[in-house]
Amino acid sequence: MNGAHDLHGVRTASQAGVLECPQCTAILPRGRAGGQCDRCGAALNLRKPDSLRRTWAFLMAALALYLPANMLPIMTTGTLFGSQSNTILSGVVYLWKDGSYFVASVVFCASIVIPVFKLAALVMLVVTTQRRSTWRPVERTRLYGMVEAVGRWSMVDVFVVALLAALVRLDALATVRPEPGAMAFGMVVVLTMLASMSFDPRLIWDPVDAHDPHP
Repeated sequence: MNGAHDLHGVRTASQAGVLECPQCTAILPRGRAGGQCDRCGAALNLRKPDSLRRTWAFLMAALALYLPANMLPIMTTGTLFGSQSNTILSGVVYLWKDGSYFVASVVFCASIVIPVFKLAALVMLVVTTQRRSTWRPVERTRLYGMVEAVGRWSMVDVFVVALLAALVRLDALATVRPEPGAMAFGMVVVLTMLASMSFDPRLIWDPVDAHDPHP
């Protein structure tokens, strides 16, 4: 079913003849596009410039780094009895076997589930927007809001490595050394955040406006 036909009583900003300041969220007349916000002085645009191109660029870079981020060791722990390198997944398995079920679940969700969800959701949003789909615009806009909301939790794994490295340095009998996987994973997180910031959810509604017989 075409979601555009289910929007009873919904008016877009374009139909209302207004636009929102990207900085202070002030609502201004649509004719002010190309100028500056009266409240904060930010540049006003109807849409983010080159939104889809920049989003695709960040997404492709994040996807290219996702595999090494999960296959390379994220940290190496050393004690008097030897050293051990762990990837994200092997670290989760170790925590689970050690009985730290809550910590293992948090790391698994933050380091594996959330990045995959963000990448898949952003790819879907960009593809459907580029195809000018009118399918379920409300749900897709809410999905973008979810991507924005959960994105910050993806850095939990990097924070755990940094925290462990800082704490273990207090113990002369043990060491923790970050490995290339941590850097790759951090870059994946940053790139997906940049992709999310580059995407303009207002583009979702442009095809809806074009199909609306009463703009």
